[in-house]
Amino acid sequence: MRPAVRPRLGLVVCALLVLPFTALAQPAEPLQSPATFLGYALGEQFTPHHRVVDYVRHVAEHSPRVAHRQYGTSVEGRPLLLATVTAPENHNRIETLRRDNRRRAGLADGAPQAEPTAVVWLSYGVHGNESVSTEAALRTLYALGNPQNERTGTWLGNTVVLLDPLLNPDGRARYVQWYKRMTGDQPNARPAAREHHEPWPGGRTNHYYFDLNRDWAWGIQPETRQRLAAYHRWMPHVHVDFHEMGVNEPYYFAPGAAPYHENLTEWQRDFQFTIGRNNADYFDENGWLYFTEEVFDLFYPGYGDTWPLFNGAIGMTYEQGGSGRAGRAIVTAEGDTLTLRDRLRRHHTTGLSTVEATAEHHEQVVRQFADYYASAQEDPPGEYRTYVVRRDAQGHRLAALADHLDRQRIRYGYVTDPQTVRGRSYRRGETEQARLQEGDLLVNAAQPKARLAKVLLEPTTTIVDSLTYDITAWSLPYAYGLEALALPESVAPDTNAAPGPPAAMTGDTDAPYAYVTPWTSRADARFAAALLDEGLRLRFATESFTVDDRSFDPGALILTRAGNTNRTGRFDATVRRLAEAHDQSLHGASTGFTAQGPDFGSDNVGFVEPPHVAALSGAPVSPTRVGEVWHFFDRQLNYPVTLLPVDDFEASMLDDVDVLVLPSGEYSEWLTEARAEALTGWVRQGGRLIAMGAATGALADRPPYALTRKSPDASETGGDDALTSYDAQTRQRLAGATPGSIHRVRLDDSHPLGFGVEPPYFTLKRNDDAFAYLDSGHTVGALEAPAPVDGFMGHEAQRAIDDTFLFGTQPLGDGRVTYFVDNPLFRGFWYNGQVLFANAVFFVGNG
Repeated sequence: MRPAVRPRLGLVVCALLVLPFTALAQPAEPLQSPATFLGYALGEQFTPHHRVVDYVRHVAEHSPRVAHRQYGTSVEGRPLLLATVTAPENHNRIETLRRDNRRRAGLADGAPQAEPTAVVWLSYGVHGNESVSTEAALRTLYALGNPQNERTGTWLGNTVVLLDPLLNPDGRARYVQWYKRMTGDQPNARPAAREHHEPWPGGRTNHYYFDLNRDWAWGIQPETRQRLAAYHRWMPHVHVDFHEMGVNEPYYFAPGAAPYHENLTEWQRDFQFTIGRNNADYFDENGWLYFTEEVFDLFYPGYGDTWPLFNGAIGMTYEQGGSGRAGRAIVTAEGDTLTLRDRLRRHHTTGLSTVEATAEHHEQVVRQFADYYASAQEDPPGEYRTYVVRRDAQGHRLAALADHLDRQRIRYGYVTDPQTVRGRSYRRGETEQARLQEGDLLVNAAQPKARLAKVLLEPTTTIVDSLTYDITAWSLPYAYGLEALALPESVAPDTNAAPGPPAAMTGDTDAPYAYVTPWTSRADARFAAALLDEGLRLRFATESFTVDDRSFDPGALILTRAGNTNRTGRFDATVRRLAEAHDQSLHGASTGFTAQGPDFGSDNVGFVEPPHVAALSGAPVSPTRVGEVWHFFDRQLNYPVTLLPVDDFEASMLDDVDVLVLPSGEYSEWLTEARAEALTGWVRQGGRLIAMGAATGALADRPPYALTRKSPDASETGGDDALTSYDAQTRQRLAGATPGSIHRVRLDDSHPLGFGVEPPYFTLKRNDDAFAYLDSGHTVGALEAPAPVDGFMGHEAQRAIDDTFLFGTQPLGDGRVTYFVDNPLFRGFWYNGQVLFANAVFFVGNG
């Protein structure tokens, strides 16, 4: 408990912490304040990233309390830094303290050697245009690192603070550079001024327009992957993620809002109140407005508060009103002027308050953290003790899932001794008897990461309150398109075994008539992209076939010697080199004469022309949806894509384009009759259009496009709510809510759009858009049942989407239109959807 009387940070908290207290030993050269080092007071302007780096290094060089390391680089090459702040005597044993904490988490062998020392991680600026966060980080670093600050020195005697001043330097650079061009010496606080209207795409996201505060559980972006590795080196006890929100909002700090995920412990909830009360004391003294336990729930695992919670920490979000719109000063709706200094003081105060509260309770914090991991191994939560993920034929999907588990430090192994078990089937949703096969992946729940494993792998997520901020379902077997079983019994995996790769080469290994490889995964699409990049002529099977007693499903890639020998000069060497680089198993077909199915020279064998792919980019297209397309081609497929500027779009831009992607966005005003005619004319002449998410709505009920909205049954719509009480209306609106749930899809895998995907497909649905089956075209994916297999969807939304179209294709002249009502590339982690999207790019219209 806190003492009844103690020194306070008080009304002048920011100034107090930079004044000398009891003098301590000084380094040879004095530590400079941010104002002295930068040449301006923090809050007067935004600090560019390179100067942030300079100051962190200066503090580390001139303070005995501070060290720093570069743990990675952003996509654009900017350093990612982590400052370690603690008492000098702790720095002398810092590796012991770090290893001790990993031992408590079960991630390193042995028992802790030193007395309990709390670890607090402060993360600033994951959203680049939430721009005050990094300014607050610099002031907080100085307050903690200043040897003359006796108060903070007391905390650091039993606490290590890890301070990341800028998680998203590329996004912040985009914002700061723009803002500096928009303003003069004095800020203009009028909301109408141009400095308060950030242009597309804004600075919130990283280089690829990904929201890094949704990526912790997936680790798709380079910044996240490097941060996860740094986090796992320490495993902090407390983690704070500093954010900003709308300019008219007061400050938010923990405790978080419902729904709380069921796997959060009572201690994790209680200590949020302890820290929240400490924050509230300072805000009360300063007369600052704040709120708690609203809006920001603790359910979705990809946040900077929830992911640490599922890793044993006290994870919290702190939100200051302001964000990119606020600039250096802005007049709020209440007529007050919110300045950058105001925003800075509040984030600085909560950062120090959190360190203070943790230091006061450091022994309990460390003990509870150790108990969290001990209980995970001794009595893992939930009804399931083992998760089994079936090995796919080529092993590419399972390997991708294993990489995902590695990033999260979730332990797994493989089946080496086949056995019969009973468990819940993910695909069928029923308990059944099944035979485990050699090479199946096993995750035993009794492990340090038991809770995180349960959160990411369980077949259904329990949600006690549907008023949530993000998606409510994400189970990885569904995302990767792999059959899985959840077992109530414990099955020990062989952690030393790993499934061997498929044979590198079967059949004619000398000079075959053709090379054949199955099409089942994103890895196969990446291999196809590499073949096309080498100039090879690529065919694909539109029907199943058998050659040399080997059977292949539709989508199998075929590289015939005919037509390729003169293109590379080294046909065999090139194909085999690329196959080895992409872990592909090749079959050398001795003949093009098949025992079953079309021969290789048949018109029923498709031909893949290397498509020139383009995507629309710019307002009104969603930046994150553009980013998913861009990242898919650039990083996940390694295939070129041209981003066309929406503002300057002209029909002539499509002259050499084969595939045009319309990422989700609000196209209603942009898609004028003239532009619609240009798109339609291009498709009729052989273009292939892919509409995703909200872009499908822009084409619906607009001939000659075949997509039509399905009208709701008037008898089933909601009744009169005029007499519904005000406080009940929010809950009533949940009947139509679609925050994000997983649904079973009836898939036609005989169509090129469905090649390589084993039915049923599972879609992540985040809308209740209802479209009828295509009259002219092919409905490849249709909703099998409106109720989700995992997650929450309101009953009215379920009624609306019952018996509706999800994805399919329409012939239009010599071209094709592919519609995806749900986003198959969502946040870069819905692996199975990426196979569908690759089919649309390479196969649809080529069969």
